[in-house]
Amino acid sequence: MTIFSMIIKGDIPCYKIAEDDRFFAFLDINPVNWGHTLVVPKHETDYIFDLSDEEIGEMMKFAKRVTVAIKDAIPCRKVGMAVLGLEVPHAHIHLIPLSKEGDMDFKNKIADPDPERMQQVALAIASKFK
Repeated sequence: MTIFSMIIKGDIPCYKIAEDDRFFAFLDINPVNWGHTLVVPKHETDYIFDLSDEEIGEMMKFAKRVTVAIKDAIPCRKVGMAVLGLEVPHAHIHLIPLSKEGDMDFKNKIADPDPERMQQVALAIASKFK
Protein backbone atom coordinates (compact mmCIF):
# COMPACT_ATOMS: atom_id res chain seq x y z
CA MET A 1 0.00 0.00 0.00
CA THR A 2 1.42 3.40 -0.96
CA ILE A 3 1.60 6.42 1.32
CA PHE A 4 -1.05 8.05 -0.90
CA SER A 5 -3.43 5.12 -0.34
CA MET A 6 -2.87 5.48 3.42
CA ILE A 7 -3.67 9.20 3.13
CA ILE A 8 -6.84 8.48 1.15
CA LYS A 9 -7.94 5.91 3.77
CA GLY A 10 -7.33 8.44 6.55
CA ASP A 11 -4.53 6.42 8.15
CA ILE A 12 -2.12 9.32 7.61
CA PRO A 13 -3.29 12.93 8.08
CA CYS A 14 -3.16 15.36 5.19
CA TYR A 15 -4.21 18.85 4.17
CA LYS A 16 -7.19 17.71 2.15
CA ILE A 17 -8.51 19.87 -0.68
CA ALA A 18 -11.22 17.75 -2.33
CA GLU A 19 -12.33 14.28 -3.30
CA ASP A 20 -14.94 12.44 -5.27
CA ASP A 21 -15.57 8.74 -5.74
CA ARG A 22 -12.46 8.30 -7.96
CA PHE A 23 -9.93 11.03 -7.10
CA PHE A 24 -8.39 12.78 -4.11
CA ALA A 25 -6.56 16.12 -3.86
CA PHE A 26 -4.34 17.29 -1.00
CA LEU A 27 -1.45 19.67 -0.38
CA ASP A 28 2.05 18.38 -1.02
CA ILE A 29 3.86 18.35 2.36
CA ASN A 30 7.09 19.38 0.59
CA PRO A 31 5.70 22.22 -1.52
CA VAL A 32 7.66 24.21 -4.06
CA ASN A 33 5.12 27.02 -3.63
CA TRP A 34 2.20 27.70 -1.30
CA GLY A 35 -0.83 25.86 -2.63
CA HIS A 36 1.19 23.05 -4.29
CA THR A 37 -1.44 20.32 -4.57
CA LEU A 38 -1.38 16.66 -5.57
CA VAL A 39 -4.23 14.95 -7.42
CA VAL A 40 -4.28 11.15 -7.23
CA PRO A 41 -6.60 8.37 -8.32
CA LYS A 42 -8.08 6.53 -5.35
CA HIS A 43 -6.94 3.17 -6.70
CA GLU A 44 -3.23 2.46 -6.84
CA THR A 45 -1.64 2.64 -10.24
CA ASP A 46 2.07 3.34 -10.37
CA TYR A 47 2.32 4.92 -13.83
CA ILE A 48 -0.20 7.54 -14.87
CA PHE A 49 -0.20 6.30 -18.46
CA ASP A 50 -1.29 2.85 -17.28
CA LEU A 51 -4.66 4.42 -16.43
CA SER A 52 -7.40 3.93 -19.00
CA ASP A 53 -8.08 6.76 -21.46
CA GLU A 54 -11.37 7.40 -19.69
CA GLU A 55 -9.73 7.57 -16.26
CA ILE A 56 -6.97 9.92 -17.43
CA GLY A 57 -9.65 12.17 -18.93
CA GLU A 58 -11.70 12.13 -15.72
CA MET A 59 -8.57 12.76 -13.64
CA MET A 60 -7.74 15.79 -15.79
CA LYS A 61 -11.30 17.11 -15.37
CA PHE A 62 -11.00 16.72 -11.60
CA ALA A 63 -7.55 18.37 -11.68
CA LYS A 64 -9.01 21.27 -13.68
CA ARG A 65 -11.62 21.87 -10.98
CA VAL A 66 -8.87 21.84 -8.35
CA THR A 67 -6.82 24.24 -10.50
CA VAL A 68 -9.71 26.71 -10.66
CA ALA A 69 -9.97 26.55 -6.85
CA ILE A 70 -6.22 27.10 -6.44
CA LYS A 71 -6.28 30.09 -8.80
CA ASP A 72 -9.25 31.58 -6.91
CA ALA A 73 -7.58 31.09 -3.52
CA ILE A 74 -3.88 31.78 -4.17
CA PRO A 75 -2.56 34.95 -5.84
CA CYS A 76 -0.82 33.68 -8.99
CA ARG A 77 -0.70 34.20 -12.75
CA LYS A 78 -1.32 30.56 -13.64
CA VAL A 79 -1.27 27.08 -12.15
CA GLY A 80 1.39 24.79 -13.59
CA MET A 81 1.06 21.03 -13.91
CA ALA A 82 3.72 18.34 -13.71
CA VAL A 83 3.63 14.57 -13.80
CA LEU A 84 6.83 13.09 -12.41
CA GLY A 85 5.83 10.02 -10.45
CA LEU A 86 9.20 8.64 -9.40
CA GLU A 87 9.07 9.42 -5.68
CA VAL A 88 5.83 7.54 -4.86
CA PRO A 89 4.61 4.52 -6.88
CA HIS A 90 1.09 5.95 -7.15
CA ALA A 91 0.08 8.05 -10.17
CA HIS A 92 -0.23 11.74 -9.32
CA ILE A 93 -0.40 15.20 -10.81
CA HIS A 94 1.36 18.19 -9.23
CA LEU A 95 -0.58 21.49 -9.46
CA ILE A 96 1.57 24.49 -8.54
CA PRO A 97 0.59 28.18 -8.38
CA LEU A 98 2.95 30.20 -10.61
CA SER A 99 3.85 33.84 -10.82
CA LYS A 100 7.17 33.23 -12.59
CA GLU A 101 8.86 30.26 -14.32
CA GLY A 102 11.10 29.54 -11.32
CA ASP A 103 8.03 28.76 -9.19
CA MET A 104 7.99 25.29 -10.79
CA ASP A 105 11.54 24.36 -9.73
CA PHE A 106 11.34 21.21 -7.61
CA LYS A 107 14.83 21.93 -6.25
CA ASN A 108 13.49 25.03 -4.46
CA LYS A 109 11.05 23.58 -1.97
CA ILE A 110 9.72 25.61 0.95
CA ALA A 111 11.87 24.70 3.95
CA ASP A 112 9.80 23.50 6.91
CA PRO A 113 6.38 24.77 5.80
CA ASP A 114 4.41 26.06 8.78
CA PRO A 115 1.56 23.61 9.58
CA GLU A 116 -0.81 26.44 10.51
CA ARG A 117 -0.23 28.18 7.19
CA MET A 118 -0.58 24.87 5.34
CA GLN A 119 -3.97 24.36 7.02
CA GLN A 120 -5.05 27.91 6.11
CA VAL A 121 -4.00 27.37 2.48
CA ALA A 122 -5.84 24.02 2.32
CA LEU A 123 -9.02 25.53 3.75
CA ALA A 124 -8.82 28.49 1.37
CA ILE A 125 -8.48 26.24 -1.69
CA ALA A 126 -11.09 23.73 -0.44
CA SER A 127 -13.59 26.55 0.08
CA LYS A 128 -13.27 27.49 -3.63
CA PHE A 129 -13.61 23.92 -4.96
CA LYS A 130 -16.81 23.35 -6.95
